[in-house]
This record gives sequence, C-alpha cells and structure tokens, in this order.
Amino acid sequence: MKRRNFLGATCACIIGTMVAPKAIASETIKKLVLSEEEWKKRLTKEQFRILRDEGTEPSGSSKLNHEKRKGIYACAGCNFPLFTSETKYESGTGWPSFFDHIKGAIATKIDFKMFIPRTEYHCATCGGHQGHVFNDGPKPTGKRYCNNGVALKFIPKKKGASS
Repeated sequence: MKRRNFLGATCACIIGTMVAPKAIASETIKKLVLSEEEWKKRLTKEQFRILRDEGTEPSGSSKLNHEKRKGIYACAGCNFPLFTSETKYESGTGWPSFFDHIKGAIATKIDFKMFIPRTEYHCATCGGHQGHVFNDGPKPTGKRYCNNGVALKFIPKKKGASS
C-alpha cells in the first residue's frame, strides 16, 4: 500500500469515528419519529430552528438562566427528562449549563460547524438538538453541558414530593 493511500484511509477512519453519532443513551429508549410537518405543528418557529435545524439561541436570552427551583429540565420537543436541577450551575456563558445529565438521556456527535470539532448532544428520544458539551465544567465531571434554553422545558418538583 502506498503511503498516500495509507494516510488517506487512516484519516477517513478517524474522521468517520468522530462524525458518527455516539450513543450515550440507552438502546431501550423508545424513539419519537415525526415528519418535518409534524414537528412544525408541535414546536414554535424558534424551537424548530434549535431542535430540528441545530440552531443556537442568543446568549443570555433564556429565562431558564435564572431558574433556581428544584425540578427536571426536559426536552421541549418530547418532554423526555434530560437534566436535574441538582446538576445546573452558573457557567457565566449566558446559556443554561449542567455538569451532568440523566443517565441514558442524551446522544452525542461531533460537529464541525465552527471549523473545529465540538461535541454536540441531542435528546435520546426525539433527536432534538440541545447544545454542546465542553471539558471546562466543575467537579465531579469536569463537563459543561451548554444548553439552548428554548430546547428545554422546566418541570418544577411538586411540593411535598420526595427526591
């Protein structure tokens, strides 16, 4: 094999593993599959842009940045629980941020939209784009799940409910 062919094949393998979706989510989760028209009926225009077209909302625009109550942060597209309030923290980025997710709630893939690879994450149930994960978060995970607020729905903990 010529060096050029070897290098090409090696690069293709590396890029292929980076681009292919990596499931963190459980394989037993029932997937929600809707047509583009069904999603457009179900979501606002901004939710559709973020969740289905992988857009990003402006920094500081989410009311969830200031949410301090106990509860669950679920996918705005399908109500699947993604994060708990116990893992939310103020990252200073202007987007709701979490240091961990509910086990099996997300799937990841590599995104090259900014010309450098970033890890993008999606709801494991409906595939809705949530945001990106970075390695600059607090302990114990060192992760920062930087989420679009419009992609989330906050469900407050009911008074008197146990943890």
